[in-house]
Amino acid sequence: MSVSHSPSQALAVLESRGHWGIKKGLENIREILAKMGNPETSYPAMLIAGTNGKGSTGAFLAHALKATGKKVGWTTSPHLVSPSERIWIDGQRISEEHLGELLARALGAEEACGAKATYFELMIASALQAFKESSVDVAIVEVGLGGRWDSTNALDPILTILTNVDFDHTAHLGNTLEAIAREKLCTAREGRPLVLGPGLDPDWLAQLCECRPVMVHSKTPDADIFWDHSMIDGYRINLAGEHQIRNLATAMAAIDALRGLGWVLDPDAIFSGFSKATWPGRLWSVPGLTRVIFDGAHNAQGTQALASHMVKFGVRAHIIFCAMSDKDIASMARTLAATEPLSVSVAQIGKAWDTKFSRCSTADAMQRAWQDAGYSDSQVLALNAIVAKLSQNNADTIIVTGSLYFLGHLMKELNISI
Repeated sequence: MSVSHSPSQALAVLESRGHWGIKKGLENIREILAKMGNPETSYPAMLIAGTNGKGSTGAFLAHALKATGKKVGWTTSPHLVSPSERIWIDGQRISEEHLGELLARALGAEEACGAKATYFELMIASALQAFKESSVDVAIVEVGLGGRWDSTNALDPILTILTNVDFDHTAHLGNTLEAIAREKLCTAREGRPLVLGPGLDPDWLAQLCECRPVMVHSKTPDADIFWDHSMIDGYRINLAGEHQIRNLATAMAAIDALRGLGWVLDPDAIFSGFSKATWPGRLWSVPGLTRVIFDGAHNAQGTQALASHMVKFGVRAHIIFCAMSDKDIASMARTLAATEPLSVSVAQIGKAWDTKFSRCSTADAMQRAWQDAGYSDSQVLALNAIVAKLSQNNADTIIVTGSLYFLGHLMKELNISI
């Protein structure tokens, strides 16, 4: 019997699928997209793969292309507060109601082909359908995990971006950089541009890639870097940190690759768009709070970028830390310890979080990691205590880091939306 879903019912079904389901293989997404009329064939698309920097690179590209007059669809993950944050059209996130309508259609297609989609598959199908309905000029699609079996790899991109390769999700991608790179390189296509983030060695990647893309190099521009922004050629870049200049370089190389494909893109408009790019949760001064910064560094490489920026500007802070148990929390703690924190607190995850945060490290495990890093006096704070601390008129900087999911949950508790 066919079941139709209201938008609210479809959103509830999405939530029931959970955030952590991972399914290798593209059969599900291909069958679902086929039942939906293959919306992904209605526009040119770019894939963004990599360990870190995918969201920021996508933000730079989406704002820049919009500034040239393009209607841009952009899908990213994870979200902070609402799943509708994962789908943006022409600079605006879609509404919850619109997402529910898109999900209802995806669920109908799922039922028609007898599949059982994951949370991520449903979101990607909904995003691709949204882009078709909105007649976007281009879609920017962020890869979820790896590349080879990620549902985004069902697309046929005009170009692919690889931001960087580092250790993360090793249980799924492999425990060597070569194995991880091979999985991510499966998003490249024969004879089409593969834009490489700064620091990636094209010769090394060429040996690992299963096809022969056209390698496009990124060159990091000269920039004046400040604590909360950077300046390039008179343009203010609001995404802070040297790592964001590397992400900007990757986006600039992607723009050059598009020009190589015949796209006419005005340089001044492009940089005007770059200057408007924002990305909450990344060295983000939280609106409405005093001296509170949220940074979603959730692996060793991301934590290194945060710590390097803090050390560069002599910023010592009270650190509130919470990370998932499948992360290298020992390495993350050691890296952050180099910033000489004023204090360290770890989050105590209560029963209310059990369903969504089953992967979260225990407070004991996080305290041990910090003790091994030289901080034996870390505190354990429950959620209500963290919220109270962040809500004070703080004299010193507080940096909350370790997990985007944790940041999102705090934003809900603090009634902060994007």
